[in-house]
Amino acid sequence: MSIAEAPTALEIGADDCRRYREDGCFLLDRAVGGADLAMLRDECDHAIAFLEGEMDARGSDHVGLNHRGQRYILPLQYKMRARLQPFLFGEAMAEICRATLGGEAYLFLEQFVVKGPHVGLELGWHQDSGYIPYDVGPYVTAWIALDDVDAANGTIYVLPYDRAGSRETVPHDLQSGTNDKVGYFGDDPGEPVVAPAGSVAVFSSTTFHRSGGNSTPALRRAYIVQYSARPILTPDGAAPRHFADPFLKDGRIVPQPSLAELNAAPAEPWTWSD
Repeated sequence: MSIAEAPTALEIGADDCRRYREDGCFLLDRAVGGADLAMLRDECDHAIAFLEGEMDARGSDHVGLNHRGQRYILPLQYKMRARLQPFLFGEAMAEICRATLGGEAYLFLEQFVVKGPHVGLELGWHQDSGYIPYDVGPYVTAWIALDDVDAANGTIYVLPYDRAGSRETVPHDLQSGTNDKVGYFGDDPGEPVVAPAGSVAVFSSTTFHRSGGNSTPALRRAYIVQYSARPILTPDGAAPRHFADPFLKDGRIVPQPSLAELNAAPAEPWTWSD
C-alpha cells in the first residue's frame, strides 16, 4: 500500500474505506485549504508562544513531552481558542467520521504537534491507544499537515496492519529522556506521508505510526484531531478523559454551543505534567 497515492479533495470513496478497514489508514490530498489552513497555522503559532511562556515561568526548556525549539505537543486548545470550533465540528471532519466510525461520533482530543527546525525530535513507533492505560476501543485520528511534509522535515510514517502484525493495542514501553511510549520494535520503516500542506492522513488509534526528525530550517506543524464512536471516559466512568463532546448523531452534525458561549465559559488552561 502506498499512502501517498490518494484522491485529491475531501471525497472519501469505497477504496478509502477499504484501506481503513484492511490497512488502518488512508490519505486525503489537499483536503484543508484557504481560510481553514491559515487559521490552523495561526492558532498553532499562538499555542507555541503560550507554551514557551509557561517554560519561561518555570525556568525550564522541558515540560512534559515538550522540548523548547525541538518538539511541541499542544493539546486541548479549542475551548480556550474558540476559532477552532467551526473546523472541529464542520462538514469535512464529519465526512471523515462517517467513513470511519459510522453515524455517531464524539470529539475526543485535538492537539498541535510541531517539530523544531534542524533538531526536531523523532517520535517513536506507537499506537495512539497505547498512551491510554485501559481499554477504550478504537477511535480515529485525522493528522492534518499544516506545512508541506516529507522525510526531510519529519513527516509521519504509518505501518499497515498486516506489516505491524496486530490490529489490537499492544503494551508500550516508556522511553527515558523523552517520555515517549514505543510499542513496535521491528525493522519495517513504514510508509511515509509525503504530501502538500492541508493534506489529511486518517488512521485508527490502533495503527502504528512514527515521525522522523526535522532537518530543514523551518518548523513542521501538524494538527491532530481524534474522534470516537462513544465517549471515552476515565476508568471509573465519572468524567471524560479529555473531551467527550457530541459531534454526530445518526450521521448528522449535532448543534454546538455558540462561540460567544464558549468564550464566556472557557475551559481551564491546560497544564503540562512532567
